Amino acid sequence: MTFRLATRPDRDAVGEMLARAFQDDPALVWIMPDPTRRARRLPTLFRMLFDSDAAHGMRLMSGGGEAATLWRAPGHAETPLSELLRFAPAMLATFGLALPRALALANAIDRHMPREPFWYLHIAGCDPAHQGRGLGRDAVRAGLDRTEASGLPAYLETATPANLGFYQALGFAVTGEWRVGADGPRLWSMRRPPS
Repeated sequence: MTFRLATRPDRDAVGEMLARAFQDDPALVWIMPDPTRRARRLPTLFRMLFDSDAAHGMRLMSGGGEAATLWRAPGHAETPLSELLRFAPAMLATFGLALPRALALANAIDRHMPREPFWYLHIAGCDPAHQGRGLGRDAVRAGLDRTEASGLPAYLETATPANLGFYQALGFAVTGEWRVGADGPRLWSMRRPPS
């Protein structure tokens, strides 16, 4: 499978695919418990993240849009306040009354970021209709192939326990386990050393 840089015309297709891939993500379920509302609003979230990562990193997708990864370059993992303000109307439309939970998750993610320079695997997803064929692995590997020349580690967090083995097989190791607030999702921080 060939992976290419995703561009502005790919925005809607990637956003829709990532929404399907993350429909049952524990962190997003905590933010938006209603599955119908979540399905309706997640495409807007992922289009917003697609736009955000254009300025700060790299967006890769498979030729047919079955899988994609969004990466943030070293020094750009945390979302700057100016960007939060720019996306405030879209965030309010996406999360509604759940916005405080979304912001709590974002703040917790930022607090657990490494202090060293790293490539941030912000989002990785594969359309559920195409899972089990190695496309998700290939999508992550395509990003790692492009970032390895930097000599910097890669970092991610996941709220899905089943993802731990997937990422460990790609060279990531768990570096921390944490929870968002008292009742929020449990997440794992994972780091892959430079090759």
